[in-house]
Amino acid sequence: MDWLYTFSGFIVGFVVGVTGVGGGSLMTPVLVLVFGIAPATAVGTDLLYASLTKMGGSWVHGRRGTVDWKVVKLLAMGSLPAALLSMALLHYLALDEKHLKSLITSVLSIALLLTAAALLLKPYLKKLGERPDGAMFELHAHHLNGATILTGAVLGVLVTISSVGAGALGVVVLLFLYPRAPMAKIVGTDIAHAVPLTLIAGLGHAALGTVNYGLLGSLLLGSLPGIYLGSHLGIKIPDQVLRPILATMLTIIGIKLMLY
Repeated sequence: MDWLYTFSGFIVGFVVGVTGVGGGSLMTPVLVLVFGIAPATAVGTDLLYASLTKMGGSWVHGRRGTVDWKVVKLLAMGSLPAALLSMALLHYLALDEKHLKSLITSVLSIALLLTAAALLLKPYLKKLGERPDGAMFELHAHHLNGATILTGAVLGVLVTISSVGAGALGVVVLLFLYPRAPMAKIVGTDIAHAVPLTLIAGLGHAALGTVNYGLLGSLLLGSLPGIYLGSHLGIKIPDQVLRPILATMLTIIGIKLMLY
């Protein structure tokens, strides 16, 4: 079975490399729907998987200067406490397997549908920021800081419970809040913020015993070369072709999880 996990890791890594969409929106549903992994274990394993795979991307963006560390700090001020509180609540509730499965799949399906919508909205928000009157939509500094912290808190809850939200959803919200920021900096900031968030949430799941380390190793074995190959091929495939296909796929998976 390990080679199937590795192959799945390769496919998901390849898609992530081509599209730039976070692996959580693909990996967790694959583990749950295809392999029948318990949702809690799928989420916990995927969170550590995401933190390890995003570290390299964060380092590259940091060296390129395409990370706004002030925004990362603001997001983390909301997301890290939210992640810790979410894990504490899960521990306190001590839900049985049936109710935990229901909670995670419900949040996961909502997060996938939001991610699909985010993929479709992304180009419109990007164009808005490039318009001469784009600044009229920008918030005042103190409101912007508060909105960024609140965004981090929402992402912290979503990511901790479903492992989805730190990718396309985070990028789209940042595009809305910072329409003047270059796209490279938006992506780099989102990736840099995702590293501590997924690591904290993943370690929380590890403390609850919902991480499968053998599965984690198998996924990484396939995903790292998959991401490398996908990132080189991605520049050859038009974004306007990829986004609708991926959004449709995530919508179908989200609906399927609702009925799971």
